[in-house]
Amino acid sequence: MSAVSAFGLILAMIVVGKVLAWRRVVPDRSADTLNLVVLYVCLPAAVLLYAPRLTFDLDLAGLVAVPWLILIAASTLTLLLARWLRFSPALTAVLLLQIPLGNTSFLGFALMPALAGEDALRYAVVYDQFGSFIILSTFGLITIGLYSGQRTSLRAILVRIVTFVPFIALVLALTLMPRDYPPVIAGPLKLLADSLLPLVALASGMQLQLRLPQHHRLPLVYGLGAKLLLMPLLALGLASLLGLDSQMRAAAVYETAMPPMITAGALLALAKLEPELAAAMVGFGLIASMATLPLWHVLLGA
Repeated sequence: MSAVSAFGLILAMIVVGKVLAWRRVVPDRSADTLNLVVLYVCLPAAVLLYAPRLTFDLDLAGLVAVPWLILIAASTLTLLLARWLRFSPALTAVLLLQIPLGNTSFLGFALMPALAGEDALRYAVVYDQFGSFIILSTFGLITIGLYSGQRTSLRAILVRIVTFVPFIALVLALTLMPRDYPPVIAGPLKLLADSLLPLVALASGMQLQLRLPQHHRLPLVYGLGAKLLLMPLLALGLASLLGLDSQMRAAAVYETAMPPMITAGALLALAKLEPELAAAMVGFGLIASMATLPLWHVLLGA
């Protein structure tokens, strides 16, 4: 899928979802149902399809470090700001997940060849699977557990992680699955994986509020500013500090600059942690990224 097609599909599905919800064509909990289908069917299928193809060597260690360092920086800044501005726990949880985590898989993979060339795609996959996905499966689940009032014992946290279906799929993909599936298996997995992007965009549209409450506006502006501008700038500095070559640097910056992760938004919505703000971060973030991604393209001299 080309970059234009990926953006166009997501925007179209967000609009369709908004219209369906506005006209009350679908039941009120339809977005939750779609999010569950994505988390338990489409995302595991995508992991099983793509993760077995990963190869890792020491040269990639610096690239893998970038999303984890971004996580530390984004979390520290967000917690300080949330304490200063007295954000609610739910608002803080949204920002903790959606600033460091971007749509690094489907949108990132679709855009990477157009932004940095075909060879940079393998680096985007490494960034996503060893960075974003594991962060979502560990830090993301821990954060949701802590801020949603669920049990927070170490055992409960570990059980939540190891029973997270996409995480189980990742472990299976890296240990037991073959690098290349026969067509009879690869075909259905690809159909399910390709359904992830439109389904989550549709669910986001159903939850998207064009008029946000007053207490959501400042977190939204801060969240998107940090996600689309500040964190990619930090990634650019980290790439230089870690000595990444030009293609790794481009992959690190572009993946960091992707709009907020729609799967993280789905998890936040299912946990009832400010679902309207989570959907706004996804929807408005996508629109804003149409301006910020070309800006990074110019700055990187691609």
